[in-house]
Formats: sequence, C-alpha cells, structure tokens
Amino acid sequence: MIVEVIEAPYFATNCWIFAPTKNSECFIVDPGIAAPNMVAPIIDLLNKFNLKPIATLVTHGHLDHTFSVQALSDKYGIPAMIHTSDRKCLHDPFRVLQRGGMSEQIMAELGVTTFSEPQEVVEFSDLQSFTIAGFSITAHHAPGHTAGSAMFEVNGEYLISGDVLFAGAIGRTDMPTGSSADMKKSLEKKVLTMPDELIVLPGHGPQTTIGRERKVNPYLTDKFLKSPSVKGE
Repeated sequence: MIVEVIEAPYFATNCWIFAPTKNSECFIVDPGIAAPNMVAPIIDLLNKFNLKPIATLVTHGHLDHTFSVQALSDKYGIPAMIHTSDRKCLHDPFRVLQRGGMSEQIMAELGVTTFSEPQEVVEFSDLQSFTIAGFSITAHHAPGHTAGSAMFEVNGEYLISGDVLFAGAIGRTDMPTGSSADMKKSLEKKVLTMPDELIVLPGHGPQTTIGRERKVNPYLTDKFLKSPSVKGE
C-alpha cells in the first residue's frame, strides 16, 4: 500500500494520497493552498509511482483544504467528494471563514477573487460507504470544526481525520458554522468509539493513533467533553 503526504506551503495542510500499489489507481485528499495551486507537486508524486487519480476527497470546506480541488479534479476529469453541508464552500469558501482573516489575506496576495466548483461534485452523507481505487472507505460526518466536517475510515486501518482530530489537539470551533458543542459530540460519539489501533492521518501535523490520543489528548477526556460549551470557543 502507498500512503503519501504532500504538505501545502500555506497552513501546512496535509494532502494525503492513497494507492494500493505502484502503477495503479489512487485517490487524493485535501489538496490545499499553493501558488498557483497544488497540482504540480501532486503530479510529481503521481509520476513517481505511476498513479492514476480517480477521485478527490474533501474533509471540510475550509480553503486550506479545498483551494486546489477544482484545478486538480478538472485536470483529471475526476469527481470531488464532500459532505452535503459543506458543498457550498467550494464556490463560496468565505461562508465558513472570518472576514479579513489570514485566508482572505492570502487570496489577495495570490490575486484570487473568485472560486468555482469542479465539473463533477459528489455529495456524501454520514456513514456512507464507497470503494475507490480498491479501498473500502466509510465517511463519518463529524461536525464541530465546520458543519460539514468529515473523517474517512479506510480499510479499517486508517482514519483521515481532517481538522477534527490532531496529535494532541483538535480543530478550532470558533469559525463560521463551527460549534464547540457539536465538536464534543463528534469526539465522544465518533472518535472515541473507534478502535485503538486505527492510524490517524490528520489535516495538519504528524500521524498518530486512536489509542495514543485516547491516552494523551486532553480534549478526549471527560473533563473536557462534559464541560459547558462556550459560544465562540
């Protein structure tokens, strides 16, 4: 199995690439922000292993995870898959971002003023399962970071957690459509119910495991999960 990551220049977003072997089909997750986009470094990696992309998966609608989706999907004529609640973010990313924030400043720096959906977008819902490039994938809707945040369980071995769960941390909940209360529910009902041996591939930072996070992550403790949720937290 090939599991590779390309770190985007902006926000250090992890773009994950999965393939069963060399010379095979693959899928790509969360191609983020680069100038002009992430397509060139992704092509370099695809050529290294002679891979053919057949889908782009999106964990949520923030620009640091979606910026290169349209360029990549349209270049290869492949669908972009995103949870229904965050689909509008593909053409209107600022609906889930703070006005005047870092993302808007970066877009001004790059001269980007408009956004478009890829030619083909596929919406998924909670617990929907599908097979891509030979991988069995289950989408877990896990709102809190955004309304449409999702995680992808791959072959019962990996959890692509987006910005729901990091090594020792979780995603922020103070952006538009974010919710501390929803995040706590997602952590309790989605993350903590998963097996310890599951390898976690987050949207930022190093990989970890569910078992490790269960032991050391302060946001997976009863103290945090049972605490009152504060608006804007």
